[in-house]
Amino acid sequence: QVQLVESGGGLVQAGGSLTLSCAASGRTFSSYVMGWFRQAPGKERDVVATIRWSGTRTYYADSVKGRFTISRDNAKNTVYLQMNSLKPEDTAVYYCAAARTDKSVIYPLKYDYWGQGTQVTVSS
Repeated sequence: QVQLVESGGGLVQAGGSLTLSCAASGRTFSSYVMGWFRQAPGKERDVVATIRWSGTRTYYADSVKGRFTISRDNAKNTVYLQMNSLKPEDTAVYYCAAARTDKSVIYPLKYDYWGQGTQVTVSS
């Protein structure tokens, strides 16, 4: 069992930065693929970024490439999402998730555990 708690969301002006954190419980954190997803009102939950166990393999949605950075600290059981050059279209609830599989991890259904979400609002 893994419990995930996100923090770091808030209101920021366009062009600004935020760093989201996701603290995980459980001794096997390092064995999970971790992902950040986001969901805007009336839209589906979409992948933002994923990171494999070692932290050396990452994936980014095209919409955030070059602006967002995902990282993890297995010693602290924490995964981060550094978000720079934020745009109003980045406004959404951001979710952290953990997957036991390493296959097709851009899809929400592949994830076994989810956090409660944190709101990010970018004003224009």
